[in-house]
Amino acid sequence: MEVFEIEGGKPLSGEIVVSGSKNATTPILAATLLTTETCVLSNLPLIEDVFRMLEILESMGAEVEWRDERTIAITNRNIDPEKMDIEKVKKIRSSILLFGSLAARFDAFSLYHPGGCVIGARPVGTHFDALEKLGVRITQQEKSYAVDASGRRAGNIVLREMSVTATENAMMLAAGMPGQTIIKIAATEPHVEDLGRFLVAMGADIQGLGTHTLVITGTSTLRGTEHTIIPDANEAATFLILGVATGSTLSVRHAREEHLDIVLEKLREFGAEFVVEEDMITVVPHQSLHSIAKLDTRTYPGVPSDVQAPFGVLATQVVGETLIFDTIFEGRFNYVPELEKMGARATVLNPHQVIVRGKTPLRGTTIKSYDLRAGVSLIIAALCAEGKTVIEDIYQVDRGYERIEERLQKLGARIERVSR
Repeated sequence: MEVFEIEGGKPLSGEIVVSGSKNATTPILAATLLTTETCVLSNLPLIEDVFRMLEILESMGAEVEWRDERTIAITNRNIDPEKMDIEKVKKIRSSILLFGSLAARFDAFSLYHPGGCVIGARPVGTHFDALEKLGVRITQQEKSYAVDASGRRAGNIVLREMSVTATENAMMLAAGMPGQTIIKIAATEPHVEDLGRFLVAMGADIQGLGTHTLVITGTSTLRGTEHTIIPDANEAATFLILGVATGSTLSVRHAREEHLDIVLEKLREFGAEFVVEEDMITVVPHQSLHSIAKLDTRTYPGVPSDVQAPFGVLATQVVGETLIFDTIFEGRFNYVPELEKMGARATVLNPHQVIVRGKTPLRGTTIKSYDLRAGVSLIIAALCAEGKTVIEDIYQVDRGYERIEERLQKLGARIERVSR
């Protein structure tokens, strides 16, 4: 077992570079299945979820060539879904994105139940309803889903909720078959737009990117293309919150202000200050941080649920009481008991709401990462704390944050990856 050992209580300084977006990379990798021609993708984050998705594609017959550290050429000429690596599918939630791309290319296939973080109920009903409106029939079996896509056709979809991955699945299927499809109540996150730009470069016509209504004219002859993955807005937000919580002068390169509007606004509500440049945002340490009445997560352009836990850690380091309301997931507060072991004062009111009281001095102890975002939040807590913290089950962090300890060490953090 690998753990992080962290000595906290020390301000950080320097520049940290944001990697490519995990949430853009995995759907775009799935979308490469829509063509038999070669696609070249650059600015890939070197994280576990991306490696697992590549392994799933390779198990089906994809040819992957690494052209440099962060650039691949991928050719999906001879693909056989029956050869899909079941164990890899079970490890990542992103494997659900294969429904749309495979349904555009194959008349029938099976997909094992996707895995990923346990952060509450993430029903697949919205996905299935959207695909069924485009003529795809999905039957749930004990361990897998049987998909009959022989009747696929363009059509109109009103999504049951603003689901990111359901939007992406519907986009991929619509882009990969002839005719015009309209998707209403579509998600608008930056990584959804990035997938849309990739599909347009492949030959699809998509109107309305960045809005809640997409009009997609697809084709069964999508072509290969080149694409650069956008920077990861969630990672940028994490590093900005880290800088504010630890009172550090921290510059976050490739942080795009237009993707972080509400995050920056909420941090300013806490009393934080920033210098915003074209390709970098720098945290300016401030001594009078204070609580805010409520922080609630919403679908984009609201505060992302993925940065709720880092905000929860920040709330322990400011004066006053903050209500955090996660409107999206009911399992996002598994980090709170771990913070309480460190001395935090928090009360979970229900599966969606927690009150955090600060300012609380945190102290090092042994804690556990239960999911990706909780794990990186506990790293922030450990860097705020006095003494030594040991974080277990760090694979969860590796799923979404590339070599996090090495990057933090360059800022002066005392963090080590240790095998036990």
